[in-house]
Amino acid sequence: MILEYKLMLIPLIVLAVVQIIKIIIDLSKREFSWDVLLNYGGMPSGHTALVISATTIIGIYTNWNSPIFLLSGILALLVVRDAIGFRMQLSEHAKILNKLIKELPDEKEYKYPYSPERIGHTFSQVITGGLLGLVLTFILNWWM
Repeated sequence: MILEYKLMLIPLIVLAVVQIIKIIIDLSKREFSWDVLLNYGGMPSGHTALVISATTIIGIYTNWNSPIFLLSGILALLVVRDAIGFRMQLSEHAKILNKLIKELPDEKEYKYPYSPERIGHTFSQVITGGLLGLVLTFILNWWM
């Protein structure tokens, strides 16, 4: 029973810690918004920290060469690739769309919603999230 509890709890704690770090970084840059808790993007990558943590805890408890660990590693790679690739492209498109909407006459501008521009992650944001996910998972597993 305790094993299953740790397998789920540790990645969720890692995600919470990374989100707190993200808030602190945004506060230090004076860019804080409560939306940062629910939105994508920013330093460090919470998605990467979560999937790396889940993959790591699965590796610890099922063996590093188990099929479930390998499957979780593949899924983690997909999440990371999505954050750097597809979602980063969405961020760039949102910036362009928002710029184009602002250039419209005022009577037309209000018809189009503002698109969030912070969707994807840079390579450094993903690396930082992954390292935090890995290190925090080992620390929490040892501590709990």
